[in-house]
Amino acid sequence: MLEVLAITTPIYLLIGLGYLSGRGGLFTAGELRVLGRFVLMFSLPALLFDAVSRRTLEEVLNGAYLLAYAAGSLAVLGLGLAWARWRRGAPISLAALQGMGMSSSNSGYVGFPILQQLLGPAAGAVLALTMLVENLIVMPLALALADAGGHGSVRRAFAQSLKGLVRNPLVIAIVAGLIFALAGWRLPQPAARTVQILAAAASPVALFVIGGTLVGLKLEGVRGDILRVAFGKLALHPLAVFGALALLPAIDPTLRFGAIVLAAMPMLGIYPVLAQKHHHERFCAATLLVTTVLSFFTLSAGLWWLRQHPGWMP
Repeated sequence: MLEVLAITTPIYLLIGLGYLSGRGGLFTAGELRVLGRFVLMFSLPALLFDAVSRRTLEEVLNGAYLLAYAAGSLAVLGLGLAWARWRRGAPISLAALQGMGMSSSNSGYVGFPILQQLLGPAAGAVLALTMLVENLIVMPLALALADAGGHGSVRRAFAQSLKGLVRNPLVIAIVAGLIFALAGWRLPQPAARTVQILAAAASPVALFVIGGTLVGLKLEGVRGDILRVAFGKLALHPLAVFGALALLPAIDPTLRFGAIVLAAMPMLGIYPVLAQKHHHERFCAATLLVTTVLSFFTLSAGLWWLRQHPGWMP
């Protein structure tokens, strides 16, 4: 267990440092947004491009991984939406957002730093595969369902969500990396080194920003629903991905382990921002806070369990 805590504790200490810096006034909310934008626009794209471009096309377009992660995520999205809508009587917009909170991980800002300690360079490929599912399937579908609550068309809203992806720097980086992998190209050494330096900044800066964004969040809303979404994200999502992997043909142990770990992360950091359009940002902000705090304990316990079952370790 001490080995597991040695992996997870530094991650949450960096998040705590960001929180204390924001709480103490060392960084304003605006300055943290600038840091977050740097990670989103430069560091994470550099990391994804570097990870994808250095591998073969078969490694970065693993069909079994994509199918398993998509199946597990969509199952939890549907379950979360159905429970909120028909058991709790929530409006479709809130139900869809709750389903998205249960099925969309903070893969880049929290997941990758942990996965990097566990898998080393292979973490980048796992992250790229996961982000393909999240950015091309799960999030566009969830946002389309939320928009359909305004009596719009799910198909039209989904198409609009997909159109926005052409300007997403993370998707652009993955596509560029795929082109380089397919063609067998390599960047000139000075450019490659620049990309690697940018990529190295992604983990610490992202964790610091996540901690800073938690400042000021309050536990407002229906606490039972908050805990239900947190349980769905931290327990049901990794279990669903675990189940999908167990049912499908065996894949590389590194990919299998990475999928479960990323599914066990808290929801994406922009969760409250995505909810602003539908006026559910307070509920989503409170849920993000609770889930992020609880994830320290659930992740530590989950990693300990996986270490007790070597068949699921890489």
